[in-house]
Amino acid sequence: MLKLNDLTLHYGHSQILNGVSMEAALGEVTCVMGTNGVGKTSLIKAISGTHPRSGGAMELNGEALGILPAHRMAWKGVGYVAQGREIFPLLTVRENLETGFACLPTSEHFIPDEVFDLFPVLKQMQNRRGGDLSGGQQQQLAIARALITKPKLLLLDEPTEGIQPNIIQQIGEVIRHLRTKGEMAIVLVEQYFDFAYDLADQFVVLRRGEILMSGTKSELSRDQVLQGVTV
Repeated sequence: MLKLNDLTLHYGHSQILNGVSMEAALGEVTCVMGTNGVGKTSLIKAISGTHPRSGGAMELNGEALGILPAHRMAWKGVGYVAQGREIFPLLTVRENLETGFACLPTSEHFIPDEVFDLFPVLKQMQNRRGGDLSGGQQQQLAIARALITKPKLLLLDEPTEGIQPNIIQQIGEVIRHLRTKGEMAIVLVEQYFDFAYDLADQFVVLRRGEILMSGTKSELSRDQVLQGVTV
């Protein structure tokens, strides 16, 4: 589904990513891990078009993609749940979800029942303003909004950050459900090691903007991955 070849990214004169090559397959969770500041979020931003890559090639579902802005990547089927959630605090839950319609034809401008099945609290609170929700509820809203766009590739950046344990468990169950459906590739950036290791099919461990190790769960032991993400 997703292929990156020799991807680089700069912020001004500072090079953040150096020659990153990886793949994310349909029906699998590819977990990007590493300590703070190694380029995980920058990689997600480059894939989503939020920050343009400096070089390298990107392919999505067999289509070679140029350097496209975020809204064009969304139209191509990339759903992005940013670190910090970035919901619209003054819009209601329903209005937040409806912003995802921008990526869809008019005939698909409705909220699927599955979204409320996955996140029942959003159905109960759909007339509440996004800013009135708890952090965990806002994270559920951010994921649900991404799912509205019917992504082929779902990017999740630190979905457990600052979230209470029961919501973390629910988010894990949602990710498992989406993986089982086999309709999208999922790239997960995550610091919570046990959560990430449990969900991942593939690992990509970054260090100083480069890939330190990568492989499947059968190829990399828990200790190997843990050592790779330990300072």
